[in-house]
Amino acid sequence: MEDCQVTRMPLIGDMAPAFHAVTTQGEINFPQDYYGRWVILFSHPADFTPVCTTEFMTFASMMNEFKELSTELVGLSIDSIYSHIAWLRKIRELAWKDIKHVNVTFPLIADISMEIAKKYGMMHPSYSSTQTVRAVFIIDPEGTIRAILYYPATTGRNMLEIKRMVIALQKADCEKIATPANWMPCDDVILPAPGTCGAAMDRVERVNENMYCLDWFLCFKQSNCEPCKQEYEPEGIAYPSVYSPRSRMNYRG
Repeated sequence: MEDCQVTRMPLIGDMAPAFHAVTTQGEINFPQDYYGRWVILFSHPADFTPVCTTEFMTFASMMNEFKELSTELVGLSIDSIYSHIAWLRKIRELAWKDIKHVNVTFPLIADISMEIAKKYGMMHPSYSSTQTVRAVFIIDPEGTIRAILYYPATTGRNMLEIKRMVIALQKADCEKIATPANWMPCDDVILPAPGTCGAAMDRVERVNENMYCLDWFLCFKQSNCEPCKQEYEPEGIAYPSVYSPRSRMNYRG
């Protein structure tokens, strides 16, 4: 009986699995080449498919918005590099809604062997053995997976929601807060719940013009709309086994 190697899908809080890949922008070593920046790693079922085309047009049109958030885009499918190039060249000729003739300059990984897709759980055998699902992994500057989204083949991704999630994660890291349901940038944020009876009493009795409570465990802070500026200077180098012996500064954006 043959052994069947099972790769566990990475989960929120795991370090992003490392890999080397050929892309439309040259070879990359992931995630170390992106160390110090946020990354949206996403897969699509196949090149030259209609839903995927609208997604790539939208992502490409928002590249500057993600750059302002120190966030890079990296796409993936199991098509060849030549298929990728042909498809991206065709996208430059298209116009849809207010998006016209965009140039996709973020890297698109050619994963013919499916090795990377399997590492990230992008292959769902009951769905298709020859296509990746619409997966999205949001990865922080330390290389930790912070959010995972999956979409069915018939449903295009909401890029504004993906951007909102990046902003929310960055704000949570910067201010040590959480964001409530339907939160949008500049909305009020949630303070961590008190961990003791004394802290709970202090929370509801304290007078603060920038804070209000619905109860001891549910308190809000008014947002200042200012973007959080963070410098990522970790104590040690992430992924020591895959980094070459170079200065850490070489990996920062």
